[in-house]
Amino acid sequence: MTTSKSDKLFITQSPVDGISMPSTAVSPNGGRRKRTVVNGEASNDLTLSAHVGGNETLFPKILDMYVAPGSVVADITYGKGVFWRNVPDGRYKLLATDLSAGIDCRNLTYDDGEIDCVVFDPPYMHSPGGSAHVSHVAFESYYRNNSIRNRTGAKYHEAVLELYEETGEEVYRVLRDRGVFIVKCQDEVCANRQRLTHVEIILAYQKTGFTAEDLFVVVRQNRPGVSRVVRQVHARKNHSYFLVFWKSGGTSRIWVPPE
Repeated sequence: MTTSKSDKLFITQSPVDGISMPSTAVSPNGGRRKRTVVNGEASNDLTLSAHVGGNETLFPKILDMYVAPGSVVADITYGKGVFWRNVPDGRYKLLATDLSAGIDCRNLTYDDGEIDCVVFDPPYMHSPGGSAHVSHVAFESYYRNNSIRNRTGAKYHEAVLELYEETGEEVYRVLRDRGVFIVKCQDEVCANRQRLTHVEIILAYQKTGFTAEDLFVVVRQNRPGVSRVVRQVHARKNHSYFLVFWKSGGTSRIWVPPE
C-alpha cells in the first residue's frame, strides 16, 4: 500500500512557543494516523498561563523563559525578596532596590540602556481603610513599599496608574533595546467602578514603546480578606497578574530559551 502526500501528517511549528504540533487534518481513507513530534519531545511539564500558588514559584519560571542567565536584572521594588526565594544564587546579576532604601522607581540611578531586565511589583491597590486593609496584613507584609506613601499627585486608583505609567517611562530609559520588563499588578474595584488595571497598564506601556509579550495569572490559594458588606455587587479578586513586555527596538525579543 502506498501513501500519498495527502495521507501524511504534517507538523506545524509555532514561531512563538517553539512547540511542534500535529495538524488536525483527517486522512482521506478515514484511518487513524500515527501522531509524531519533531524538534522536541512530548511533555506535560510546561509553564501555563494560569498558576495556583505563590509568586515565588511562578517567578523563576518566567525568568527561565524570558531572561538569559547572566543578565543584569534590576528589581526596583525588591522588598523582602520573595520573588527570588527559588532563583538559584548567581544565575543573574541582581540589582535590588526599593523605596524604603531611598531609591524611587521613577528616578533610577542607572544609565541609559544599562539594564537587561527590570522587575516591578509596587503596591497595586489603594488602601481602602477600615477592616478590609487590616485583613490583608499577612498578604501585604511581603511588600515593604506598602508602608510608604506612593508619592503621587493623583488619588485612589488614578494614583496607582500614575505610579505604573511614570515608572514605565523611567524603565524604558534604563533598559537596553529589546530588554525585558516584568510587571506585577492586580485589577480592583474603586469607587464602585470596575478597573481592569492590567489592561490599562498594557495600553499605557504600548504608548511608551513597550511590546506586550506574555501574561500570567496568579490565583491565591487562601481566601482574600473581606470587609463588612451588606450586598456583594462585584466578584472579590483572588488573582493577580505578571505582565511581560520587551522594549521595542527590533522585531522580536532578544533571547529565547535553548531547546
